[in-house]
Amino acid sequence: MLFNSYEFIFLFLPITFFVYFYLNSKRLIVASKSFLVFSSLFFYSYWNPIYLPIILSSMVFNYAVGTTFLKEIKNINKKVLLSIGILFNIGLLGYFKYMDFFIENFNFIFNSEIGLLNLTLPLAISFFTFQQIAYLVDSCRGETKEYDFLNYSLFVTFFPQLIAGPIVHHKEMMPQFFKTKNLVKNYKNIALGMFIFSIGLFKKVVIADTFAIWVNAGFENIEALTLFEAWATSLSYTFQLYFDFSGYTDMAIGIALLFNIKLPINFNSPYKALNIQDFWRRWHITLSRFLKDYIYIPLGGNRNGDLQTYNNLMITFLIGGIWHGAGWTFLFWGFLHGFALVIHRIWQKLNFKMNIFLAWFITFNFINITWVFFRAKEFEDAIKVLKAMLGLTTISFPISFESQLSFLQEYGIVFRGFGQVFGNFHIIIIWIILGFILIFLPSKKYFIEYNVSERKKAFIIAFMFLYAVFELKKYSEFLYFNF
Repeated sequence: MLFNSYEFIFLFLPITFFVYFYLNSKRLIVASKSFLVFSSLFFYSYWNPIYLPIILSSMVFNYAVGTTFLKEIKNINKKVLLSIGILFNIGLLGYFKYMDFFIENFNFIFNSEIGLLNLTLPLAISFFTFQQIAYLVDSCRGETKEYDFLNYSLFVTFFPQLIAGPIVHHKEMMPQFFKTKNLVKNYKNIALGMFIFSIGLFKKVVIADTFAIWVNAGFENIEALTLFEAWATSLSYTFQLYFDFSGYTDMAIGIALLFNIKLPINFNSPYKALNIQDFWRRWHITLSRFLKDYIYIPLGGNRNGDLQTYNNLMITFLIGGIWHGAGWTFLFWGFLHGFALVIHRIWQKLNFKMNIFLAWFITFNFINITWVFFRAKEFEDAIKVLKAMLGLTTISFPISFESQLSFLQEYGIVFRGFGQVFGNFHIIIIWIILGFILIFLPSKKYFIEYNVSERKKAFIIAFMFLYAVFELKKYSEFLYFNF
């Protein structure tokens, strides 16, 4: 079930909301939590019930390990137990997500013919695996309290954040379910939740899905891309990815607020970043937090000299890259970002300064170029797109310029209609300009906390929600469902 679907918006969400608070009003707290867990598992298994045993078995195992830490059982080596727990989670993720990738590379290296398993990737496995690893580490450190299995199940399965995050900590979410004031409807949270949900729905359905048309056309016709079409393709994906994932996160935060639960902010205008470190402080913030707290710092962080710091950064981002997908393109994308962070560290150490506009221009274009590897199905496809972006294939100008600029034909310039890959090329140009405008607009925080009247908020909610609902014409998954 998708957030951007009629059955979710008009059936699942209102039914779950009203039944949950009705049970709370009758002081049936255990029943209300049980209903919310049941609803979340129904939401999860709606795509394919075969996923259900996987997440349930993962929950049972991690809960058992986590409670063992809390019981302070004698003769239990916490580090060994934590290692077993982490290996189980990594093994589960590795088997379903990476086994075919390992087999393909093994066959290539050793010229063998081991058959692929063709496993179906369980929905959200990357997210609930990281979330439960964080729970185990926090439990080992004594940073979680002992809750029963029902509460732990609610922590893992709470449907607003189950499929694609934000990646939450047990200690930051579960106490909210125990606050008495959160058990009754809060109309301020309902209004704010609807406001944020409507923004996210609009981002996904109207903006991201529009850019998706040109992204798909460009990557399906890579051989035909000219210089300008290649840039239009890459920029369209840069904007699609942001508005798609940011839209999902907004919807998740908005839905959770309906239930009086505050999820962490996951985006803070990332394309305004002036360097790559700034970007990762703004983009997918909860993933960055996980990578920092549970990989980078345990590796030693920046405590053991510059060379080890650079090594730790590279390892962290290689893991971050492969977490997104089983492919060399994702690994290389992670390498590029890790390498960029190393360069940034050296730059800072040398105390170099850069013009703000130039810093933004370099950072944005680095991000835009590296997204090509993130989107391409094969490494060769990414190289072809980049070649076209660098003008190493075909540079095409409009036919109307041929009489004035015919001398350019000697240098390989061709004159033909723009947008043979896309159709109406002027429309995509307008949307790309609009994309740049949107990324520099004030964030949601401005509208929520500052001088934006309730009437204006209501108008924004109504406009965005109704416009997006009327655009719900086709099945459109969120990009991060694939990761």
